[in-house]
Amino acid sequence: MENSTKKIISAFVALIVLTIIWGYNWVVMKSALQYAGPFQFAALRVFFGAVVLFVVIYATKRPLGLKEFPTMLVLGLLQTVGFTGLLIWALVEGGAGKTAVLTYTMPFWVMLFAWPILGEKVQGWQWLAVISAVFGMLLIFDPLHIKADGFSMFLAIISGVSWALSAIISKKLHKRSPHLDLLNLTAWPMLLGSVPMLAIAFIVPAPPIQWTGYFIGSVLFNVFLSGALAWLLWLYALQILPAGVASMASMLAPVIGVLAAWIQLNEVPNRMELIGMVLIALSLVIISFVSIKKHAPVDPAIGQE
Repeated sequence: MENSTKKIISAFVALIVLTIIWGYNWVVMKSALQYAGPFQFAALRVFFGAVVLFVVIYATKRPLGLKEFPTMLVLGLLQTVGFTGLLIWALVEGGAGKTAVLTYTMPFWVMLFAWPILGEKVQGWQWLAVISAVFGMLLIFDPLHIKADGFSMFLAIISGVSWALSAIISKKLHKRSPHLDLLNLTAWPMLLGSVPMLAIAFIVPAPPIQWTGYFIGSVLFNVFLSGALAWLLWLYALQILPAGVASMASMLAPVIGVLAAWIQLNEVPNRMELIGMVLIALSLVIISFVSIKKHAPVDPAIGQE
């Protein structure tokens, strides 16, 4: 077997492993909230995740310096407070599967916001993706019969919007400073964003953290597996595979999240929710294929679940 073929196979194996980690982490996070408040858990995750990333940067002799500070701070607020904080808050009352699917509408929002911000018009097959995603969200949200988890679903959507805005800002930053290191671009916003996240965790009333074995394990899972290891696997895959292919493969994470929540947490989606999830998945597949065709994937320098 040729060396290049082995590399491609190893890259796909890396993608499969990180997608399983990201997908199953929705169940891990949902279960961890039995032992801590959402902002406490989010603060622990992002602060220690940033620390681990800086250790990796130092160990791999990548650039440590902070550049583009104002933009890095905005990215930190969007990615850490807007994305991570809101999605974990959404998990308090919302199902892990639905939260995963609604949060992963991010590429849909990127496509919409890129029109006025980047001048990238929605055209062709992208309109089918728009229609599919909108109907999917409506079926899941069911505005005519708002359920108890309606606020949770709203938070999940806003989390996806924050993720999308950070992706667009990151894309503009990459055009302005193309030589910025990907890990550096991940670690600094996470560290800067962890400061207000820690403040929120201290300010918002919550019961004391129960330092059970499961909770400690869930924090370690998020910091080392869903954080550091998954990012290293992601960067390794990006070195070998086209970024569009890698991005499309990562979209399997919410599917795994839904299945894991279905099996482990007994979160069985009703017929309307299931159809909505399928429509959103169809939208993401269309966006990914169009992205690959245009060679303009969703910015890989954005953290994922």
